[in-house]
Amino acid sequence: MSRVKTARGDLRRSDTGRGTDTIGSLIESSDVLNKPQEALRFDTNEIRLPVRPHWHYYMEIVYVLEGSIRIESNGESELLEPGDFYMVRPEIVHAFFSDEGKHAVMEVLKFDVSRLRSGSSYVPKMDVVLRNAGNIQHAPMLFRSEKISKYSIGKSMIRIREELEHKEYGYDLMVESRIAMIMVDVLRIWRQEGYSLDAAITEDTEGISIHNITAYIDEHAGEDLRVEKLAELCSMSYSYFARSFHSLYGRSCKEYIEHIRVTKAEDLLLFTDCDLSYISQETGFADSSHLIKTFRRLRGITPKQYKTRNSKVYMV
Repeated sequence: MSRVKTARGDLRRSDTGRGTDTIGSLIESSDVLNKPQEALRFDTNEIRLPVRPHWHYYMEIVYVLEGSIRIESNGESELLEPGDFYMVRPEIVHAFFSDEGKHAVMEVLKFDVSRLRSGSSYVPKMDVVLRNAGNIQHAPMLFRSEKISKYSIGKSMIRIREELEHKEYGYDLMVESRIAMIMVDVLRIWRQEGYSLDAAITEDTEGISIHNITAYIDEHAGEDLRVEKLAELCSMSYSYFARSFHSLYGRSCKEYIEHIRVTKAEDLLLFTDCDLSYISQETGFADSSHLIKTFRRLRGITPKQYKTRNSKVYMV
């Protein structure tokens, strides 16, 4: 088994080509829990093609800026040209190939779709919409430039990448809002094409599952979160939930809760003058000592050291 190193990470594949790959060997190593969004500019002068067949738990979207590139996804092959936009649903095997060796540049964004929130009762969660859409004719994953010319999808993707690179004050809100703008544009196009969201709305009322539990954890990280309670919310036994969570996300639920709390603490350290007692309370730690201990174990430094090292970098 060999590995292809790209800016996107290590993509596992078989030496003998796509025909002998198994689903297990195609999973891309990614940190969907600690990095709910990743963005990069994909330049074929810098990143070797092909990017062989792989899949991941992220939603992945691409927007072509220059040249052309071929993508294979869900058994279909499409040639993308400047201004074209393509979405790859989570857990769908896909690959990128050169268009006869031509140079191409595109913006690539990957994100945890289960974290997209809707404050309204008539717009279902996007992870539910995507599962429901599947291969429905009126819900295409490919959007040609002439179809989306009136939208600002390309500009939004560039802005998202820049926000994630610089991480200035409020970057996470800016990223989430821009992703939401893109996905709302997609929903509007689908509705114009005749796709009904009624089935997704019905499914959305079914409650919390293992597939959207991370969004629940993210929203309630400052509260007393116990794995037993989370398993109950998903209508699973503790042991089955624990195994399923680790299988789906690559680490234990307890580890994820710790990481999401430390990540939230990092932002409070960088962008506020709140003391450790307040930060520990807001991020779900028992006290400041618990925060310091966990922070040092996961980041290798204390919260104070982290703030000192990074406050000048992110100062606005």
